[in-house]
Amino acid sequence: MRTMSGDQVEAAVASCTATLRAAVDRDWAAVNAAGLEWSCRTTAFHIAEDFLAYASRLAARAQDRLPLAITLPEGTDNAGLLQVIEATGALLAAAVRTAPPGVRAFHPSPFGGADREGSAAMGVAEALLHTHDIARGLGLAHEPPADLAESVLTWLFPHVQPGPEPWPTLLWATGRGELPGRAPVTDWTWYNNLVLPAGRVTLTGIRPAAARDLALGGDGGFDWLDGGPYEGTREACTFLVKAYEAGVHRPEFGVFALVRPEDGRAVGGIGFHGAPDEERRVEIGYDLVAGARGHGYATEALRALTEWALARDDVDTVIATVERDNLPSQRVVSRAGFTRATVEEERTAQDEYDMDAGLLLYLRR
Repeated sequence: MRTMSGDQVEAAVASCTATLRAAVDRDWAAVNAAGLEWSCRTTAFHIAEDFLAYASRLAARAQDRLPLAITLPEGTDNAGLLQVIEATGALLAAAVRTAPPGVRAFHPSPFGGADREGSAAMGVAEALLHTHDIARGLGLAHEPPADLAESVLTWLFPHVQPGPEPWPTLLWATGRGELPGRAPVTDWTWYNNLVLPAGRVTLTGIRPAAARDLALGGDGGFDWLDGGPYEGTREACTFLVKAYEAGVHRPEFGVFALVRPEDGRAVGGIGFHGAPDEERRVEIGYDLVAGARGHGYATEALRALTEWALARDDVDTVIATVERDNLPSQRVVSRAGFTRATVEEERTAQDEYDMDAGLLLYLRR
């Protein structure tokens, strides 16, 4: 699995400062960074500001912006500014390394908040991309390590189909370059994983990097009860990876690990079989490791994720299919508010949507 930790932050800082040090004697304030209205000096300072913001929010477990800012003393030269980038980068790396798993801090991303891996990934992205902007403005060559660019893509850009090479793909995905066969990007965002409270468990969105590891038999970075997820979660992660590689993955309709806040243990998986169809229907599935069954975790997770989906404008119906002889799972869907479909609805699902005749169809609207 492509990890995202303090090591990657330090590697990104080293790549940034090595590139910019080649022009330390230039007037960075007199030249704009490529594609930005900021000067190269302002852009370089922005990297340090973001490092400090991500580090301080993560360290404080802040759920909003902190009233914290840094300034450069008058007369600070470019060499001094690079030292500030190195120092604030070190602070971010340390904050990432010391933050417990599952801790989230404020960030105005689409899902709000970032965990330690997301905070590291955002710092790496800031360093790689803005060093690129500055380097182009100053006429410097800059190509960061490919594994850093790939890590940023798999941790922050789950909606972007991988390209032949990660660095050109990241530049394209952020409106900084072209990619053969793809339309130019004019508006973009990154995604931290979605996390939803669900009673005694927290639904933690599984990113493509973690999904690939789980599909291959790894732990995906989670501390699993009973030594690992049930086979259904691994299979669901296989489908997530295929959707990511095809460029059709929507992270909000992906796979989630059920994590107990009390001890940080992952006890199961739940997720969607894909994005809503044209009739605003989405199918959901779930499983638990053997040692977590019979405690109501699945019911709480299913109810919470279903209600989250139905609150959206693009979902009218949530579907669940259950084996005829799986009485415990039938009780789970019933307790979560699902009702058995009619004979006609089941027949339609079998004829038009290839539902296996051995399955029972449950609906919640």
